[in-house]
Amino acid sequence: MIYFVGAGSGAPDLITVRGQRLLQEADVIIYAGSLVNPALLEEKKQGCQVHNSAKMTLEEVFQVMQEAEQAGKMTVRLHTGDPSIFGAVREQMDLLEQAGIAYESCPGVSSMCGAAAALNLEYTLPDVSQSVIITRMAGRTPVPEREEIASFAAHQATMVIFLSAGMLEELAARLLAGGYQESTPAALVYKATWPDEESYACTVGSLAETGRLHGISKTALVIVGDAVAHSHYRRSDLYHPEFETEFRSKK
Repeated sequence: MIYFVGAGSGAPDLITVRGQRLLQEADVIIYAGSLVNPALLEEKKQGCQVHNSAKMTLEEVFQVMQEAEQAGKMTVRLHTGDPSIFGAVREQMDLLEQAGIAYESCPGVSSMCGAAAALNLEYTLPDVSQSVIITRMAGRTPVPEREEIASFAAHQATMVIFLSAGMLEELAARLLAGGYQESTPAALVYKATWPDEESYACTVGSLAETGRLHGISKTALVIVGDAVAHSHYRRSDLYHPEFETEFRSKK
């Protein structure tokens, strides 16, 4: 069996209990060495084989999985954050299906959750934003044309932008072109939940300068929208005394 496990956003104690158990039981671990906290490898049992996928191709990763399966070994494919978000897992799953190898997924804490925790932020504030757009800038790898940053910015929803800290000037320009104002609240969160985490509140207009000032050009999330400032919002109906639910009458 192959288990795709979310390592969490950085702090080793943010892996799920299930993910930790799978790590402890694994005969083979293939981990994303450029992103996953290596402290998690301390969970491995004696004799476990460890492979760093940062130095491997898809074909090489699959070969390790296939050989482990043929030997009757259990493999954990350890991905950063949650595997379903920019995890490049579908292509691995397709190869496993073609080879008739069983697999399962174990979710993890995404860095977008870690970034929200760093800022004490709620992404979905009533009357401010009830939607979160998860995206990235086009860089060395493209994004579909219909998902260009400016087209998403037109919605004025909360945006969580991955893999774009090295293009902050261009990112800010695309956000402004889409309809955000220079004064729109934003934040830059570097290595959320890691020991060297840094977080900075700014605006779309000052986003690039904030990155330059603090030397941040990678391993950071950009968060954009009025929810970042949480300065004007309506209290939730769910806990309002005049709002009746299945579990509580009006008071």
